[in-house]
Amino acid sequence: MYAYVDGKPEYLCFGYRCKIAGKNMKIAVYAKTLKDTKHREGLAELLSVLGEMGHEISLPAALLPFAQPYIASGHKIEVFSSFSMGDVIPDVLICVGGDGTILDTLSFVRDSGLPILALNTGRLGFLADVQLENLRHSIEDIEKGNYTLEKRSLLHLESSQPLFDYNFALNDFVIHKNETSNMIVVHTFLNGEFLNSYWSNGLIIATPTGSTGYSLSCGGPIVFPKSDSFVITPIAPHNLNVRPIIIKDDNILSFEIEGHEMSYLASLDSRSKSISGGVNLAIRKADHDFYLMRLSNIHFLDTLRSKLNWGFDRRN
Repeated sequence: MYAYVDGKPEYLCFGYRCKIAGKNMKIAVYAKTLKDTKHREGLAELLSVLGEMGHEISLPAALLPFAQPYIASGHKIEVFSSFSMGDVIPDVLICVGGDGTILDTLSFVRDSGLPILALNTGRLGFLADVQLENLRHSIEDIEKGNYTLEKRSLLHLESSQPLFDYNFALNDFVIHKNETSNMIVVHTFLNGEFLNSYWSNGLIIATPTGSTGYSLSCGGPIVFPKSDSFVITPIAPHNLNVRPIIIKDDNILSFEIEGHEMSYLASLDSRSKSISGGVNLAIRKADHDFYLMRLSNIHFLDTLRSKLNWGFDRRN
C-alpha cells in the first residue's frame, strides 16, 4: 500500500509495520478531556463508527469509563500507555478534541512515527480539521489510502536540570516571567555566539507548526510547515527596535536568564515548569519528526483562510 509523504509516493513503514490502509486496521484513540458534552459525543460517535467498520481499538486507561457502552455491546478494547520505535504500534492514532489534544499526543507517540488524525470537537482547531459530520467518510478515505502524511519538525530542549519527562515540543518552547514579576532579560546565543539580550516578558522559540500559535499572537510571522526554520519571537519587548526573526533549524539556541526574581517559567507546548535563573537551557531540532494525517481535500492555505481569515478583505 502506498500513501503520500510530503506529496511524494512512499511505501509506508513506521518501525517494522508496513500497513496503514484497508479493513481491520489497528486504531488508537485519545482524548484530553471529556468534560464538554461535544467531546463525549465525539468519542462515542468515533467508537461506534470504528466498531461498525470492524477496526481494532485501543484507548488509554483514563478513557475506559467513557467507553463502557461500547464495551457492553460486546466489543473488545486494548489499553495503551505510550509507543516507541520498535513497539507493536497501531496504524493510526485518532485524537478527539482540538489543537491542544494533538499536542498531548506527543507524549504517547514519541519517536514511533505513528501518524495522527484529529477529530475536531474543539473551537478553532487549526490542526484538527476532521469534522464530526464527515467522520465516517474520513475513515473510509483512510481505508482507501486517500490521504497524505505531513512531516512536522519538533523542538528538543536540553537543560542542566531535569525539567520534563518528554523534552520535545511540536509548537514552541517559551521562557516567561512569573505572573507577579517585572520584565526579564533573556540573553540568547546562536551556536554559542551572542545574538541578543531580550528585555521583555519572555521569549518564544517556535517551529513552523507553532508559528500560527502563541508566536503569531505576539507579532511573529506565519511560516509554512516545510520551511526548515525556527521563529524567535519576544513577548512584549521593551525595545521598539527588537522584532521577531527567522533562522535555520540546524542552529542551536542557548539562553541565560536575568531578572529580579529567583524563578521563571519554561514551557514546552502546554507543559510548564518553574525554573531558576541558574539552569542552562538550549534548544535544537529534534532527531525525529511528528506526522499529521491529512485527507486529500485539506490544504494548508485553505486552513489559513478558513480558520484564521488570512487575507480576508471585503474587496476580494
